[in-house]
Amino acid sequence: MLSFGERLDAVFSASGRLCLGIDPHAFLLDAWNLPDSAAGAREFGLRCVDVAAGVVGIVKPQVAFFERFGSAGFSALEAVLAAARGAGLLVIADAKRGDVGSTVAAYGAAWLTPGSALEADAMTLSAYQGVGSLTDVISLADAGGKGLFILAATSNPESVDTQTAVRDRGQHRGRTVAASIVGDVQQLNSSASGLGSVGVVIGATVRSADYGIEATSLSKTPVLAPGFGEQGALIADLPALFGSVSGNVIANLGRSVLRAGPDGARSELSTQAAVLAEGVAP
Repeated sequence: MLSFGERLDAVFSASGRLCLGIDPHAFLLDAWNLPDSAAGAREFGLRCVDVAAGVVGIVKPQVAFFERFGSAGFSALEAVLAAARGAGLLVIADAKRGDVGSTVAAYGAAWLTPGSALEADAMTLSAYQGVGSLTDVISLADAGGKGLFILAATSNPESVDTQTAVRDRGQHRGRTVAASIVGDVQQLNSSASGLGSVGVVIGATVRSADYGIEATSLSKTPVLAPGFGEQGALIADLPALFGSVSGNVIANLGRSVLRAGPDGARSELSTQAAVLAEGVAP
């Protein structure tokens, strides 16, 4: 069985590094002439899978926009996840779960267990309780060839004070919170021959250096980078933003592509994929 890092590297080679975020915002559902309901979210998600298939190799459904519809929303999400994986797309469930002990293990079981109704290829996690709190989920992911992306330096401005705070104790004394998370993840990936299976989330709208994150600490770590498009970062700027680790980066685009509507989204996604392919060497 291939590890997630090996699978991700294969996707990079075959389909590039662009990811389509599937975010059924109310305004997008309206623009696509769909109801703001679980049924609308389901149809929107399935159409997004059709937009992505054959253009990019990765999609990232944002769980919250399905969860807002309760059990019917989760049912819609299950259909979208299954369709995406059935289309050969690598699926990252943007769930941002995090806790300790058996609770976080249960979150992992929901999203990463083969055959689960919510099965994805990877999920996003929060390590507010420390990267060590995710040990059980990391083990579960490894066993199933799944991946994880742990929040490190996020694109929202409210996060800056917390994520750039400097630790005054422990093995990461003198490092920022964001840099210590990246360091812990790099250690988890240290034995991988190529890309590891545990990644980090670093927003494309932040400067890694401002968070104390050095490129050497990301050498084997996949990076999920939101913030392109609607939030202001340009796909063409990815090499300048991430430098020597640009080849590890999954560039996520969502609203800026989906605003083009069901008839224009595929063309816009293709355009952005070509821009990224030209700028980032394979």
